[in-house]
Amino acid sequence: MTVTGSPLPFSDELLALWGGLECSVVRMGDRYRDQFAETGHRDRIDDLDRVAELGIRTLRYPVLWEKVSPDDPERCDWSWHDERMQRLRELGVEPIVGLVHHGSGPRYTNLLDPHFAEGLSRHAARVAERYPWVTRFTPVNEPLTTARFSGLYGHWYPHRRDERSFLRMLVNQCRAITLSMKAIRQITPDAELIQTEDVGKSFATPPLQHQADYENERRWLSFDLLCGRVQPQHTFYERMIDHGIADYELGAFLAAPCAPDVFGINHYLTSERYLDHQFRDYPGELAGGNGVQSYADAEAVRIPHLSDQVGPYQRLKDVWQRYRAPIAVTETHHGCWGEEQVRWLLDVWEAAQDLRGQGADIRAVTVWSLYGAVDWNTLLVSDQKFYEPGAFDIRRTPPVPTLLAEALSDLAQVGRYNGHKAVPLGWWRRPDRFYAKPRARRSA
Repeated sequence: MTVTGSPLPFSDELLALWGGLECSVVRMGDRYRDQFAETGHRDRIDDLDRVAELGIRTLRYPVLWEKVSPDDPERCDWSWHDERMQRLRELGVEPIVGLVHHGSGPRYTNLLDPHFAEGLSRHAARVAERYPWVTRFTPVNEPLTTARFSGLYGHWYPHRRDERSFLRMLVNQCRAITLSMKAIRQITPDAELIQTEDVGKSFATPPLQHQADYENERRWLSFDLLCGRVQPQHTFYERMIDHGIADYELGAFLAAPCAPDVFGINHYLTSERYLDHQFRDYPGELAGGNGVQSYADAEAVRIPHLSDQVGPYQRLKDVWQRYRAPIAVTETHHGCWGEEQVRWLLDVWEAAQDLRGQGADIRAVTVWSLYGAVDWNTLLVSDQKFYEPGAFDIRRTPPVPTLLAEALSDLAQVGRYNGHKAVPLGWWRRPDRFYAKPRARRSA
């Protein structure tokens, strides 16, 4: 299907390959989990040299509020960041600087704090002053996802489980993005907002279609707020008012939109869900619920009748059709091994290339978790030290490149992986991926 009427001029240029390091600093109760510490990157500055040797010239990299001024907003320690940022300049790698990454800020604030946005904007201004050569920023990574995990599901601090808290956290983070970019642009007028968000989709059996519809509207809330789209006719406007968001707060987004310069799309195999009221047909899968109904919350990629409706091509197409603005895939990662990691990267790369060929303005694909991640199989809640590698495996010293490193090096330099024909289909494309149950039931 053609996305726009004619290809854009850049469609024949190489799709850019960006990189990223899993850098979350997540608070749970009184403790923090720091992925740079757990993957060892905190103590290996030469990790940056290995990234540059792959041919990556743009890197998502953090200067996190929690790390610069953890105890007092007026006491900043830049020493670690100064050394890394200088090394990136020497290597010719442009950073996209993140300021909060799945965090709730230092101990003196949190996502429900009415002053969270002002606090982050002060940090943003300091970062811009200290590194005036940086022109790309992600003040808050995945605000909607963070609000869900902290406000709806209670996984992360401040561990709430209600929609009112979720919506407040989301508004606070989006306001923080707006104020941070305003502060940054007073120092660096041409600074760009690369705004990231996880984008999936929910499907459902007929009795749960209303829940899927709700979730499919909710998935756009962070982008819609920043773009000034949450007006009185918006699906969530009255709901937000009813849950304590003042009309003047929503009006501020309308009066001064802070639309992303690039929509950063993070998409995982688990981002697409299938809600089935016959939850007993899914032993071992997630149990979901909305306070009224209980249901199975299963992986949509394993449902036979959804085969042509899921995957990165479909979700990138959704974003392009809704916003018609520049897009980058800002996280591509699969928590498996070797050949399947390569195949997932190639699937995302090919989806982005296909849409570009049809006229969608897709700029880049980002290989995420270059040095792997720890315990993301449990959203960091369980301290099992479960390590999944990325382009490098940290279990040897120094870290050793994986098959994924070979593939992304080819993509960065020539736009294709020369060994792709030797990589088998990923499990998400094989016919044995489907659940043995349930019987195929189409959504209404």
